[in-house]
Amino acid sequence: MAFVGKMVRWSRPRTGCVARLAVVDSSLCSWTRVVCAVRFSSGSEHSSGQESGGKRTNMFGDELPEIKLEQLKPSEYAQRARDERRRAMVNRIVRVDHAGEFGARRIYDGQLAVLRKTGASEKTVATVEEMREQELRHLQWFTDLMSHKRARPTALLPLWHVAGFALGAGTALLGERAAMACTVAVEEAIVEHYDDQLRELFGEEFDDEDDLRQIIRRSRDEEEEHKDTGLEHGAEDAPLYSELSKVIKGGCKIAIWLSERV
Repeated sequence: MAFVGKMVRWSRPRTGCVARLAVVDSSLCSWTRVVCAVRFSSGSEHSSGQESGGKRTNMFGDELPEIKLEQLKPSEYAQRARDERRRAMVNRIVRVDHAGEFGARRIYDGQLAVLRKTGASEKTVATVEEMREQELRHLQWFTDLMSHKRARPTALLPLWHVAGFALGAGTALLGERAAMACTVAVEEAIVEHYDDQLRELFGEEFDDEDDLRQIIRRSRDEEEEHKDTGLEHGAEDAPLYSELSKVIKGGCKIAIWLSERV
């Protein structure tokens, strides 16, 4: 809505000044009787032609409401600032963790789509299915937290939907061991990320975030199990394991950075 202001009256009493504006609402093409009064007083209250019975009125004779500003002590301002920082950090943590679990589920979706069609061993398929079920549980935890904390999801979920599936399917096409190498690299990045978050959440200002800490800790422990499972299934024997691991971990860190901010 656009407004055009026009000065219609200016009075300057001895002890102060009052500026009154009539405002045009250009979107409605009509005059709106909005009164903007700014009073600069130096001393006791005074009476003018626009004041009646101690009450201030505008040029149309409408009574002006008294506006009282909330006055806070310095300590109260500091507490509000701390509360805002805490809420911002909690929302960032929930948002990025939700995105991470969403992406992990999509990676396993891609792996299963390929492994089931390329003659992978039943043991490998069953292992990937089990890890996917755990990721679904993690995703539901953070989805519930988002609703409880009133945090917004990352705007990049459509990108992670495609990128996660492509990463899972692409590594599975290289073989079962490459798929496990992908799991190890992703889980290593996620475990480091969760550890960093837990260190952040041990401050006094986060004493009431025990539910968030417990979910992160439990998710981290199960991600650690996924990494160990991948190693047990020969992840380190995958072709170009070291290079593949570096690329995937680097991609995960970029995804984490973006999901925290977008």
